[in-house]
Amino acid sequence: MRLPRNWIPLPLAVGDELQLPTGAARHVQQVLRMQPGQEIILFNGLDGRDYRATLVQVGKKAVTTRIASASEVEPPAQLSIRLALGISRSERMDLALQKSVELGVQQITPLFTERTQIKLSPQRQQKRLQHWQGIIINACEQCGRRWLPVLHPPQNYHQWLERKEGNILFLDPGAGSSLPDIKKPEASLCFLSGPEGGFSEEEKTAAIAAGCTLVRLGPRVLRTETAPLAAIAAAQALWGDFL
Repeated sequence: MRLPRNWIPLPLAVGDELQLPTGAARHVQQVLRMQPGQEIILFNGLDGRDYRATLVQVGKKAVTTRIASASEVEPPAQLSIRLALGISRSERMDLALQKSVELGVQQITPLFTERTQIKLSPQRQQKRLQHWQGIIINACEQCGRRWLPVLHPPQNYHQWLERKEGNILFLDPGAGSSLPDIKKPEASLCFLSGPEGGFSEEEKTAAIAAGCTLVRLGPRVLRTETAPLAAIAAAQALWGDFL
């Protein structure tokens, strides 16, 4: 049986005895109803390791564990995939983030585009960023990743293009090339995917001017939450760790 796995924002080391943060403690005590002597896996997403720990105390006010062993460091990804994603409505954005983490994305940048339908004040933007970070953490807990992908603050589309990150693949259903036509990336690539309604023609022109490569994903027009996931999966199959 697979052991429960929890992200802990703390330094971890074999032999340490520590009290779980409130959220993880509540999950262990109220949801899983675990007892002293049972084991869980802890990770902090910063050192690339899993830590096997034994529950020492499980109470209503505190859950204490003792770390027994540490795994090897998770090896680096064969292909570093970045995702720049037009911000979409909550459930679609959540799904795209969750599944892209499961598929192995390394960095995520939410983008405000011409057709982004969500307007966020600075306060709401910070809350949304925290929510997205929680989605990423939960996905890592589920899929076994030991490094947390980097979530960048939301950026303006044109300002992000000006950074010219390199090897950016602009997802466009009308493009003349598909992924197998692209030269194998040496180390990393970035998928640029639009919100509901896709990118405007002006945004497409700006992407071409910035050196992006236009690619299509088959003969069908994919939804905003489907396109980046299909692209990441295809790239992993062609050049990454699906081989």
